[in-house]
Amino acid sequence: MIPMHYKDSVCAVMKSAVCLLFLLTCHPADAQYRIISYNVENFFDTQHDTLKNDYDFLPAGKYHWTYRRFSDKASRIARVICQAGQWDIPLLVGLCEVENKACLDRLLRAMPNHPYRYIHYESPDERGIDVALLYDSLRFRMLNSRACAVSLENDCTRDILYAAGQLPEGDTLHLMVCHLPSMRGGQQASEWKRQRAKQTIQHITDSILSSQPNAQIVVMGDMNSQPRNDLQGLNNRMIDLTAADPTVGGTHKWQGIWTCLDQFYLSPSMDQRASVRIYTADFLLEDDQKHLGKQPIRTWQGYRYNSQGYSDHLPVILDFR
Repeated sequence: MIPMHYKDSVCAVMKSAVCLLFLLTCHPADAQYRIISYNVENFFDTQHDTLKNDYDFLPAGKYHWTYRRFSDKASRIARVICQAGQWDIPLLVGLCEVENKACLDRLLRAMPNHPYRYIHYESPDERGIDVALLYDSLRFRMLNSRACAVSLENDCTRDILYAAGQLPEGDTLHLMVCHLPSMRGGQQASEWKRQRAKQTIQHITDSILSSQPNAQIVVMGDMNSQPRNDLQGLNNRMIDLTAADPTVGGTHKWQGIWTCLDQFYLSPSMDQRASVRIYTADFLLEDDQKHLGKQPIRTWQGYRYNSQGYSDHLPVILDFR
């Protein structure tokens, strides 16, 4: 017969273990989450969208964009997302250059075992390329979202996608996915457009921080310029990041020059517990025969299709606890 005090000790230990397991499960204070920002380069479907200039990416268009190529593109984007997640899928994925919901539906079918859902709004971009947000519906409870228009007078660009959701431990995370106006027409001549977009971001940020000074805010996407600390209340984590890897000096390479177009801005409450890096997996890079070093394996070289290509941008990874 087991003495009563032994039984009491065993019961106490078991109760403590159960309580510890409950706390770890319900309050994962040390849980690590991963967010990816990725410009996927012209992720079009094969159907014409009314009022959009997507004719080049139709089967009879300049790029001869067939369903097979579209499907392969979706599978390659899915591979990047899954492998960048390593042992677990990323909690959130911000995407740039996605045409519509049909593209996102096809992307999710390429990841059938993952609980992703998405947020997407049609924007006034003349080519029809938008931003979107994938989220793990088992670990992130979406609270609200909206498209925030950027006013450019007689021109148009992508909306800023705003979303707010709840992490497993109950904290609210505010997100903005951006694809700022390009440098078409020259960097200086087009700078006012990017500044106008950043004014929109600043307005959203100010509104959040005015009522929640310790709010967790993440701004991500293709900023179409080199990193700067030009949003009040936020820190651009891409500044000086590229010095860590001399062969990859940014997220995009054009005519032999790397630029870090894809960026993360974080509020102070996020900044102190986050790390950021460019995802430089070997399968995303190839030798740059003309300018030396490495370059992203892009889907297109001019009008020449590369069946082994992924994107002309590299993803950026944010880890936080």
